[in-house]
Amino acid sequence: MADAEAALAALLAADVIGFDTESKPTFAKGEVSTGPHLVQLATNDLAYLFQIGSAASAQTALTVLKPVLESETILKVGFGLGDDLKRLRAKLGVETHKVLDLSTALRRRGERNTLGAKTAVARFFGQKLQKSKRITTTNWALPQLSDKQVLYAADDAHVALRIYRLWQANPQA
Repeated sequence: MADAEAALAALLAADVIGFDTESKPTFAKGEVSTGPHLVQLATNDLAYLFQIGSAASAQTALTVLKPVLESETILKVGFGLGDDLKRLRAKLGVETHKVLDLSTALRRRGERNTLGAKTAVARFFGQKLQKSKRITTTNWALPQLSDKQVLYAADDAHVALRIYRLWQANPQA
């Protein structure tokens, strides 16, 4: 619980946080997702991962997630957040406020498609973001995530925040 209290204090002190969720993929036709199973929030310094697969873990995570995600003062930034917000509402009853979906916010005039994290990293940092399909489609509902899953999840939330900060500093980028 001390970790949750420290995370809550750090997240509530932030003006902007990176935000994403991960869900166990569904492969069978008609199979309904039980996600999200993981919520990622990042400050400038740290990424916080909250597993919400079981009722017990979800209850502990909610002590941090609810006040942070429902905050009207903290901006939450991420990519492709529409489904994430719906699933959080359905699974946890969290009404997320003050959210900026960078997928649409960073679109240039005349662009029709939404922008993903990989394209944004290339545009803003001139680097290639490695997003392994093998990790993306792993089981995020596992009680113990692998080191690669943890790194992938932390990167997803943190890269959104880094791109937002650079975009705000250089709106013409």
